[in-house]
Amino acid sequence: MDGIASALADTTRWQLIELLAQRPRSVGELAELTGLRQPQTTKHLQTLARAGLVTMAPLGQRRVYAAEAAPLREFADQLHKLAETIEAHAGERDVLDRYRAAIEAETAAADRDRWADGRAFSFERVLPVPPETVWRYWTDAGLLASWWVPPSLTVAECVLEPEPGGRVVLVYRDADGAYRSEGQVRTARETERLVFDLSVLDAAGAVAFSGHYDLALAAADGGTRLRLGLEISATTVGAVSAIAGIETGWGQVLDHLTEVVTRKEVQS
Repeated sequence: MDGIASALADTTRWQLIELLAQRPRSVGELAELTGLRQPQTTKHLQTLARAGLVTMAPLGQRRVYAAEAAPLREFADQLHKLAETIEAHAGERDVLDRYRAAIEAETAAADRDRWADGRAFSFERVLPVPPETVWRYWTDAGLLASWWVPPSLTVAECVLEPEPGGRVVLVYRDADGAYRSEGQVRTARETERLVFDLSVLDAAGAVAFSGHYDLALAAADGGTRLRLGLEISATTVGAVSAIAGIETGWGQVLDHLTEVVTRKEVQS
């Protein structure tokens, strides 16, 4: 596939394939039709031949080339599969487009520090397990790390100690580096309510913005109704991309929580 893609990337070789698709032609005829000299034409044809796209037959003193359909059909099949894969993951592309649009909008608004202070978000999910189970997924470090991570990132450290004054630490990593957040638990009522602060730190370790979280769990519909409130403060101009991603990011991780809980606790 790489050889075919490389061979077809040149406009002259593409023109030669188009001409040979009509019928076999000699090097001299191809040179005349393309306006190239015969040595140049021969060199391009040899590249196409190495990729399996053409074959050469010596007819007396003439060298006649013919196009091969099979490699092109195989290449087209691969392109079709790629297109199907892209379409199958269109939702992830939509997330990227929404995130990019949010960054543009927030950048226009972020003209000073504390530009987004007081902004509030709310999220709700119904999980098919009792509140006791959902509580464990928020407070057990291993279970917390299994879902509290956006796509393309991995969890390096994840702590939420369910007691007043308890530590909250979340560290993500990807190929570009680490992203750290730190905070403290304010209120903890087992299986019912968890209130905590969590500050996102910049590369220098300074607070980019702080989030104040209020998690409420209640039995409902044979499972648990989860409500998460978030209010932000101490927002800096440099936090634009992080703040722009709050709505989408928390939507993704809560969907991930629902998926993980359903798979591990319900289906197993």
